[in-house]
Amino acid sequence: METLGLLALFATLLVLRQSVILILLTATAYVHLVWGDGFIVYLIQDIWTAMDNSVLLAIPMFIIAGALMSRGSIAAKLIEIVRALTEWMPGGLGFAAILSCALFSAISGSSPATLLAVGAIMYPALKEAGYPKSFALGSVTSAGTLGIIIPPSIPLIIYGVVTETSIVDLFLAGLIPGILLTLVLGLYSVVSNRHVPRAPFSPGRLIKALREGIWSMMLPVILLGGIYSGYFSPTEAAAVSVGYAMLVELFIHRELGPRDFFAVGLQTAQMLGTLFPIVAVALSIKTLLAIEGIPQDFAGWLHGAVSSKIAFLLAVNAALLIIGCLIDVVSAILLLGPILFVAAQSFGINPVHFGIIMVINLEIGLLTPPVGLNLLVAMTAFRERFRDICFSVLPFIAIMVAVLMLVTFLPQLSLLLVQP
Repeated sequence: METLGLLALFATLLVLRQSVILILLTATAYVHLVWGDGFIVYLIQDIWTAMDNSVLLAIPMFIIAGALMSRGSIAAKLIEIVRALTEWMPGGLGFAAILSCALFSAISGSSPATLLAVGAIMYPALKEAGYPKSFALGSVTSAGTLGIIIPPSIPLIIYGVVTETSIVDLFLAGLIPGILLTLVLGLYSVVSNRHVPRAPFSPGRLIKALREGIWSMMLPVILLGGIYSGYFSPTEAAAVSVGYAMLVELFIHRELGPRDFFAVGLQTAQMLGTLFPIVAVALSIKTLLAIEGIPQDFAGWLHGAVSSKIAFLLAVNAALLIIGCLIDVVSAILLLGPILFVAAQSFGINPVHFGIIMVINLEIGLLTPPVGLNLLVAMTAFRERFRDICFSVLPFIAIMVAVLMLVTFLPQLSLLLVQP
């Protein structure tokens, strides 16, 4: 009964659209009063233990790396290479926008950073090339979400921390779904824009783009190659990405100055000032819930209410798609990850596979009002009406839901590269 009371409290505060930090603090008070004997010292101890985790260091470093690359020219040079490769195809510039988002995702780990860095260049280019405004808006807004499924992904890191799942395995599991999403969205661009005029292929342009962008292209190779080969951990990979981005932008591209570094530091501090208190409180709740066996109680209740694994997966997908409309990705993982993780295990679902399902669901939530983060970022960045952006992403949401169903019921797509 106490567990259902906690879930009812979560649901009520979500419906009332309260802030995430208020939801967490209220839930913390409830948990400590009901299961923790009301001693505040437990909360302090749990927060200290939860934050004493070196994996969390990867988050600020990936944020810094993404900001450096956005303000410098790494992103622009990557985009130019992709354009030279694909612009001759039917719908090729649209494909280039989606593929550029996928590539930048592989080095930034952040959806808003991907949307801002690629969208600032590709949205005007798409409109100028004669692509429909709705497609131009929808493609860069939707493909920006690839930043949370293609590794290195900050939400996958958060999921790995709260569920104690291997982050390297999660990164490997995100590769094929991320590539599949990229290809399907790219195919939609080719089919829907096949009548848009396109530029002829230019070997000279491609050679020039490769020559100028070789240092940019090497970053995802070094980053992902180092992680998957076991040469360095995800946290070390984040540090490498910061160091490499600084060296390239300072000494090769020479695009950044002291004011840019100050702006990057300020932007990172603002993001972490919002994110880390939420992480700390959420992880403290997770610790106490685990000690008291609350996720196991919920899993037992769910087994009585849901008859099969397929029904459970359908119910989780539906619930997460709704929750994604109300709260952001990281907060949803922190609030629901520990409880749903145990329930999924009780149905025999691989924890890595479940992590990918959860993140793709919440990735779609970035495109659904009223709280879709990418919708808000696109509205600010492109100065377009919120309603227009919402309608522009509808075809892309339909495609992403179809891919979600494939990933949900074909676990091989996630687990093919993961060591058994």
